[in-house]
Amino acid sequence: MKIAFIGLGNMGGGMAANLVKAGHAVSAFDLSADALARAKDSGCATFGSVREAVAGVDVVVSMLPNGAIVDSVYGADVIGHAPTGAILIDCSTIDVDTARKVGEAAAAAGYEMVDSPVSGGIAAANAGTLTFMAGGSDSAFARAEPILAAMGKAVIHAGGAGAGQAAKICNNMLLGIHMNGTCEAFRLAEKLGLDLQKFFDISSVSSGQNWSMTAYCPVPGVGPVTPADNNYQGGFATALMLKDLKLAMEAATSAGATVPMGARAKELYEAFDQAGNGGLDFSAIIKTL
Repeated sequence: MKIAFIGLGNMGGGMAANLVKAGHAVSAFDLSADALARAKDSGCATFGSVREAVAGVDVVVSMLPNGAIVDSVYGADVIGHAPTGAILIDCSTIDVDTARKVGEAAAAAGYEMVDSPVSGGIAAANAGTLTFMAGGSDSAFARAEPILAAMGKAVIHAGGAGAGQAAKICNNMLLGIHMNGTCEAFRLAEKLGLDLQKFFDISSVSSGQNWSMTAYCPVPGVGPVTPADNNYQGGFATALMLKDLKLAMEAATSAGATVPMGARAKELYEAFDQAGNGGLDFSAIIKTL
């Protein structure tokens, strides 16, 4: 299939490359000349504008920084310029309201669209092992699923328009809460004189077990290799976790939901980010304890 890929940053570059590996013809666009050069090296055809990239394609995939940019790109350069028979897939993590707004605009113009944010980070984007949570109609999801499957290990239909974003926001709020709790537990164990590897061995098979401990341990040298073993470089940046937690707080306000643990996680990551740690992996918050 002919696929336009818009947004070739840390996540999008690897995702576009995996579509090429799956045998698709990828027309790529990004504002960064370096990102375009990397995409060209991975086998993508590169273009100087979104409108050029989406001309004549079967699919449009986007991975963009925020809702305002998604709204602008789709409103100005995708809707009305890509063929109306193309399926539109936005993999950005944005607010639910904007996802639904863009989806409604696409539907009004005759397109099918899914919002399908991802879980897994840069390594999974490069390896093609992302998890996609998709929102949209049954028919739109059926068309999007094989494209997403070429970039991931799991593709799950979360519900109607905006449901993908809702699932991502709730998931990452829980992740932020778990990571803070895991860091607290390790620091308390240390102060109580426990060997941290022994504590990991016990808790990872006990009731305190969670992904932030067993798959993404914030303590160097304990458990599997994680960003903690690389001085908290790479992985999922604190600034991105904070972005997702802010989206969760906005969604909670809009829905009238009470999320005290999520709100506290947002406060902790906000302070950590403001202290100049936005580029560190989110597990580095253990440094504050």
